[in-house]
Amino acid sequence: MKQHEVISKTSTKSRKRRGRGYGSGLGTYAGKGLKGQNSRSGGGVSLYFQGGQLPLTKSLPKLRGFNNRFRIEYTELNIDSIAHLPSDVMIDPDYLLNERIISNTRKPIKVLGRGTIDHPIKVKAHKFSHSAKSKIISAGGTAEGIQN
Repeated sequence: MKQHEVISKTSTKSRKRRGRGYGSGLGTYAGKGLKGQNSRSGGGVSLYFQGGQLPLTKSLPKLRGFNNRFRIEYTELNIDSIAHLPSDVMIDPDYLLNERIISNTRKPIKVLGRGTIDHPIKVKAHKFSHSAKSKIISAGGTAEGIQN
C-alpha cells in the first residue's frame, strides 16, 4: 500500500439524516417548517394541480372515436405512376421497389385509378380499385391479385 492509495476516513461524508434530533441541525421540523399540507407525511399537491386554475387536462376536449387495431394500411399506387413502365415486364412489388416507385414492401399495395394508360401492362398487386382495374383491362393488360 502506498501513501496515495490510503483513503482518509474524513474524505467521505455521511449523508444528513432528517428528523433525528436537534443536534444534527435537521431535527424537530426536519426542514419542513411548521404546520400545513406540505409538512405532513405524504403531504404536498399532485403533479397536475395548478393552484386552483382550471387544469390543462380539463380544459382540453375529450378524445372521441377509436383506432381500429386490425386495419390494413396500403401503399397507394396510382396508374399515372406506372403508365410509363414497359409492357413486357410483370409489374409486382419487387419490380416497383427496384424501380424506386415505392420505398418498401412492408405494406400491401393498392392500385388506384388516377391517370390514363394507353398500352397493355401486367400488374400484380394486393388490391385494385374498380376504376384502376377497368383502365388496365381496357388497355389490354392484366390485373392479378396477390394474397397477403
